[in-house]
Amino acid sequence: MAKRDYYEILGVSKTADEKDIKSAYRRLAKKYHPDVSTESNAEAQFKEIQEAYAVLSDTTQRSKYDQFGHEGVQFNGAGGAGGFEGFGGFEDIFSSFFGGGQQRRRDPNAPMRGNDLQKRMTIDFMDAIQGIKKSIRLDVSEQCNTCHGSGAHSKSDITTCTHCNGAGVVYRQAQTIFGATRTQTTCPYCQGTGKEIKRKCDTCKGDGHITRERTIDVSIPAGINTNQQIRLSEKGEPGVNGGPNGDLYIVINVRPHEFFERHDNDIVMELPITFSQAALGDDIATPTVHGKVTLKIPAGTQTGSRFRLRGKGVKSVNTAYTGDQHVVVKVVTPEKLDSEQKKIFSKLSKTNEMSSSAWKKFTGIFKD
Repeated sequence: MAKRDYYEILGVSKTADEKDIKSAYRRLAKKYHPDVSTESNAEAQFKEIQEAYAVLSDTTQRSKYDQFGHEGVQFNGAGGAGGFEGFGGFEDIFSSFFGGGQQRRRDPNAPMRGNDLQKRMTIDFMDAIQGIKKSIRLDVSEQCNTCHGSGAHSKSDITTCTHCNGAGVVYRQAQTIFGATRTQTTCPYCQGTGKEIKRKCDTCKGDGHITRERTIDVSIPAGINTNQQIRLSEKGEPGVNGGPNGDLYIVINVRPHEFFERHDNDIVMELPITFSQAALGDDIATPTVHGKVTLKIPAGTQTGSRFRLRGKGVKSVNTAYTGDQHVVVKVVTPEKLDSEQKKIFSKLSKTNEMSSSAWKKFTGIFKD
């Protein structure tokens, strides 16, 4: 089933400001929170509202969504695009709106997916047209082999956090527009793990991960264009507590070409020809992104004339369609002539080089 438009989900216009988006989110989250809503599809509605707000409340993600739609953003649930900063997480929405009660709390030691990474790669014009395989070197965060991600020197160095008693969260009482509320936040002492480390791992210094330089092979498909992305599954940051790695997104930047200009899947090229070729016609070997082809220039061709070479453009990344190449003719005036050429042009000048109809049309504009 196709995803609904995020603006439609929140009931705001595409020009809505941050305040309007936040206000709409608060209202809908209160209505569809599964712990209080009587709607039959409350949980699905609530997740949809979460996703819409996570994207539209983040300036970068919203810009990508406005430009590319759902394909331009990545959402992986709570803590994904946009996140829920300012609300204390999924479980705090209930407490901040309704003053406490039974709360849903994520297990601090449950497996969590790693963050996605993004890297830009610049490639040559012809490599983008034809496709290429490249290797890139990245600093990749990996689980520490010494402590296996625990961050502790040994298992005996891991104890229950004394500040949250292993819950991973701490609570506070506050007065809001809804009255007295009891909210919870991630424990700042154990960062939500519910554990404390007495002696840290000597290798990773308690981080649980180490950074290593890795070589990653990237297959760049033919027809890719600037700002398009290549997704490398599970090449992002490592997961936590055994969770899967995030993904790596390679954003492509294509260098311009000296002669070819790309317009979507079409190629445009300017072809210089001589007076003689333009007047008499000629068969000219013309370069394309797929190699040279013979282009027939008819006699009497004028500067600016355009010729189409079908199927000599760029292959679409997503379909079997291939664009065309458009050749724009430019008649070049010689700057230096030898004596023989001067004699030829001198003889030519004494003839009627321009058709009488063209000259009459021109002079007719300036009649007294």
